[in-house]
Amino acid sequence: MLIVGNVHVHHGHLHVLKEVDLQVREGEIVAVVGANGAGKSTLLGTIAGIYAPKEGEILFENEPLPYGKVEQVVERGICLVPERRQIFDGLSVKDNILLGAYRRYRRDLHEVKRDYEQVLELFPKLKTMLDRPGGLLSGGEQQMLAIARGLMAKPKLLLLDEPSLGLAPLIVKEMMELLKRLRDQLHTAIVLVEQNVRAALQTADYAYVLERGRIVANGKAADLLVDERVAEAYLGSAGHGR
Repeated sequence: MLIVGNVHVHHGHLHVLKEVDLQVREGEIVAVVGANGAGKSTLLGTIAGIYAPKEGEILFENEPLPYGKVEQVVERGICLVPERRQIFDGLSVKDNILLGAYRRYRRDLHEVKRDYEQVLELFPKLKTMLDRPGGLLSGGEQQMLAIARGLMAKPKLLLLDEPSLGLAPLIVKEMMELLKRLRDQLHTAIVLVEQNVRAALQTADYAYVLERGRIVANGKAADLLVDERVAEAYLGSAGHGR
């Protein structure tokens, strides 16, 4: 579905991504883990069309992505749920969700309504607070809202940037279970960028370790979870995965 081949990305004079190769198959959760500053968010932004590679190529369903044209990337079926949610605090939960369908609202109104009801079935807690301003939700509720908004774009590939950021461990566990349901019920492919390495590897099917802009390890997530090098570098003796 997605092939990232030998991608290099610069921010000014800073060489952020170097020779990055990555693949995502249909209906697969792929984790990209690493420390702060490794280039994880830049990788997602490049796939989403925000940044243009200086070298390399990104193919989605065997066609090159239109760099710098984010709306066209969304039309192709890729949606980014950004770090720190970035919901609209003053808008209601309902309006925040519907904003995810802005590109198709008028031409597919019947389908949008159907998708809206489906999203609420996935997020029953949001169904009880549709008129509440987004800014009054808890961190976990806002993350659910951000993902619900992303799903309204009907993505084939969902890009999630640090969805566990700032959330309590129990909420993180619920969030990761939700991602598995999205994969299993909607067959949505997911690229999950996380600093919470343990949670990511326990959730994903396949994973890549990004260090200073380079992929330094990859494999089945379950295998990386017990890899001594990954454990020593990212899981720590207490096993917190931070």
